[in-house]
Amino acid sequence: MTARAPRTRLSAPSAVRLTATAALITTGSLLITGCGGAQSSSAAATAPTASALPAPKADAKLAELVPAHLRNAGKVVIATDASYAPMEYKEADGRIVGVDVDLGDAIAAKLGLKADFQDAKFDAIIGGIQAKKYDMSISSFTDTKEREKSVDMVTYFSAGLAIAVKKGNPKDIDPAQLCGVKVAVQTGTVSADEIKEVRNPKCKAEGKPLIPNNGHRFELQTDATTALVAGRDDAMISDSSVVAYAVKQSGGQIEQLGKRYAVDPSGIVLPKGDGRLTKAVQGAVQALIDDGTYTKILTKWGVQSGALTRAAVNGATG
Repeated sequence: MTARAPRTRLSAPSAVRLTATAALITTGSLLITGCGGAQSSSAAATAPTASALPAPKADAKLAELVPAHLRNAGKVVIATDASYAPMEYKEADGRIVGVDVDLGDAIAAKLGLKADFQDAKFDAIIGGIQAKKYDMSISSFTDTKEREKSVDMVTYFSAGLAIAVKKGNPKDIDPAQLCGVKVAVQTGTVSADEIKEVRNPKCKAEGKPLIPNNGHRFELQTDATTALVAGRDDAMISDSSVVAYAVKQSGGQIEQLGKRYAVDPSGIVLPKGDGRLTKAVQGAVQALIDDGTYTKILTKWGVQSGALTRAAVNGATG
């Protein structure tokens, strides 16, 4: 979406059940407070009903690839921006859950480690990995050629962008251009970049009003979703999996407008040049794909349409 800088790459063309005010949500859904762009939000949601997935057995050959400092620690510190349901978000008790968390736990288990997930601001994660604050990140980052210059990435999911509007599209918004429409986006994401670099230049060239402020930008995705449901914004652009989940949980208040687009692989972010760890993570993801654990995790969260059959290192398509 730099993206989620992108979470998804540029292209032309949450756990959430929100009340009418989009400020307080009932138990078993997303709780959002502090909806201003500079305020914080906390998300409390109930994960999908499903039996607990058994932890995969460690793979001795893959475990041998793990750097000694991680083997000695017995854990891998994984950064994630926990405001991006269903990929990663916080339950009422503050526990981070989601697709990426289940996958991270399974990857760590394959490597004979425990996963230690830490909530982080999305646009600070890459720098945190470069500073060795985190060992890696699973947070819906799109694998891009630009990003591969500073970090290595292992592909694990296929995502795209999607647009959401109020149910019934009462303002008759055209998904092809959005000119003059108030659009909510998360700061530092390709959704925000697309407005500035693709959509607004196109609107200007056609003599149409621009999307105000290059999008209404929020630090957290939960705040962007809240702004749409509350009617402060008229549309929202986010990852297709996030939009689909928000629509499902919104109680009929919002809907996806048109089809997803700009579909690209998401990647696990790893330190540049750490070949052994990158190879270990790639092998773990591929093993999970091959033994069916990967499919079970995606199915649990209803995002199996984004499944890949092969985990690649630096597999950016654009």
